[in-house]
Amino acid sequence: MSFDIPLAIASFGIGIVVGLTGMGGGALMTPVLVLFFNVLPLTAVSSDLVASAVMKPVGSLVHLRRGTVHLGLVKWLCVGSVPAAFAGVLVARALGDGQQVQSVIRAALAIALLCSAAGLMIRAYIRLIEHARVRDGRAAPLPQGRPRVEVRPFPVVLVGILGGLVVGMTSVGSGSLIIIALMALYPRLKASELVGTDLVQAVPLVASAAVGHILFGDFQLALTTSLLVGSIPGVWLGAHLSARAPGGLVRRALGFVLLASALKLLDVSNRHTAMILGGVLIFAPLLWMAVRRRHGFPALAARGDKYE
Repeated sequence: MSFDIPLAIASFGIGIVVGLTGMGGGALMTPVLVLFFNVLPLTAVSSDLVASAVMKPVGSLVHLRRGTVHLGLVKWLCVGSVPAAFAGVLVARALGDGQQVQSVIRAALAIALLCSAAGLMIRAYIRLIEHARVRDGRAAPLPQGRPRVEVRPFPVVLVGILGGLVVGMTSVGSGSLIIIALMALYPRLKASELVGTDLVQAVPLVASAAVGHILFGDFQLALTTSLLVGSIPGVWLGAHLSARAPGGLVRRALGFVLLASALKLLDVSNRHTAMILGGVLIFAPLLWMAVRRRHGFPALAARGDKYE
């Protein structure tokens, strides 16, 4: 496969989303490769993971400089995730060759995307609750420096193992599934601390999965080069825009794309896909406005409200 300009343009847009939210790399890029560029699922996973191994350090360095990384959590996550990510590649290969393994990877990817979309909703709800508790004086303002939490190694390692397996098999989860698990284990961490910790632990995790796919997957250098040409400047631009962009709008758009991609990967008919997505477009905003009012916020968020 020669250098692909449309693919580089698509990866540029996805890179912006990653820079803005810290999420959506594998969850967007892999289905885009499969659905729009007719890349085989295993090839898409392999090439996307190698590209992510180059992309992830960009955002990680920013968070390390800002002090929004809990290195203790990073250490125990990597104890589980690094070997599990490599093992995930072997599990994918053990499922079979040819059409059989491609079908399994496609289904696993769709399930991971649905989990990621659900995780985005859970993440937004938890942040809204956190903001309401601070506003009402039921919780102390969150600290501005490095997060101070008591690390519980066993559940953190377990999260790393499960997340690593999913990432190794599908390339999805390093920026979405694991961060949701961290939110459940450590609800006192701020969103920026969760993103920073997750991004840093994702560097060795994705690197391990990338090595596994280079050795045992279906890695293609030309495909990965096209991804990097677009995604690296996209991530850089997204990181610089992150302080100004309406985060709620980005999260909703990302969740919508994840759901649409999962439905198509599961071979849901166009008619049923349109019905599901139409229902989401109509009822999801109404439900979110009701949730905001339930917790004492205006139904429509004011401009600049980061809990929109």
